[in-house]
Amino acid sequence: MPSFDIVSEVNKQEIRNAIDQVNKEVTTRFDFKGSDTRIEQIDYKITIHTDNEFKLDQVFGIIVAKFTKRNIDTRCLDKSSVEKTGGDRVKQLITTKVGIEAELAKKIVRLVKDSGLKVQASIQGESVRISSLKRDTLQEAIQLIKKSITEFPVQFQNFRD
Repeated sequence: MPSFDIVSEVNKQEIRNAIDQVNKEVTTRFDFKGSDTRIEQIDYKITIHTDNEFKLDQVFGIIVAKFTKRNIDTRCLDKSSVEKTGGDRVKQLITTKVGIEAELAKKIVRLVKDSGLKVQASIQGESVRISSLKRDTLQEAIQLIKKSITEFPVQFQNFRD
């Protein structure tokens, strides 16, 4: 039976390369001269340490630009609240969301079932599997999901006959 999986993945190496570029740009920019601004990455978590909230916003703008240049969808970035670390210094944790959360998976399954297409949808951990007897129906399901799910980046993998 033809099927495909709906997933949400981000290449960890591309994130590392983008963060390295951000660190390099921050050290060479004039408006960051003399400040102790650094960006750390551990797995899918990015931490920004800087002097004040204005510079924090500047660094986040650089991160978004570098992610965009490396074809990483910035909708997967989840900013936490700003924490004071002493004096005017601040830090912020940015989490890169990977995998489809349970709520979004249920929304996708409901969307597919309500559409009237002759497909079966099932949640498979952090992905959703869509299967049908006809490939054309699967193509219609892909178009429906691309049109409807805009708040979170999704990819379509493992298209099988």
